Amino acid sequence: QVQLVESGGGLVQAGTSLRLSCAASGLAFSTYAMGWFRRAPGKEREFVAVISRNGGARYADSVKSRFTISRDNAKTTVYLQMNSLQLEDTAVYYCAAGIGTFPDRVEFYQRWGQGTQVTVSS
Repeated sequence: QVQLVESGGGLVQAGTSLRLSCAASGLAFSTYAMGWFRRAPGKEREFVAVISRNGGARYADSVKSRFTISRDNAKTTVYLQMNSLQLEDTAVYYCAAGIGTFPDRVEFYQRWGQGTQVTVSS
C-alpha cells in the first residue's frame, strides 16, 4: 500500500521558517520525481517545487530563492525547507510522487499525500 505522509505544518509568523517532511512507503521511492504542491483557500492546487530522481530541483517563481526541496532516498523522505514565509504562502501543502524528470503539473503525479496546513500570520 502506497502512503505519502506529510508533517511539519503549523501556524507561524511572516518572515520565519518551516520545514515540511513527506515520508513515503510502499513505492520504489528512488525511481520517482517528488513534488510539492499547495492549495490556498479558494484557489487551485499549484506547483511549488520538484526534485528529480537524481536530485535536481525546480521551483515555482513565487518561491524561488526562499524554498529548498531535498530528498533522502535512504529514508524515503522528501523535504521542503521554507524560509522567509509570506502571508501568500498560507495553504495546504501536498507531496506527490510523479513521472518524468521535473514534472510540474498535477496530471504527472500518481500518488498524493493528505496534506499539511501551513498558516502564515502577520
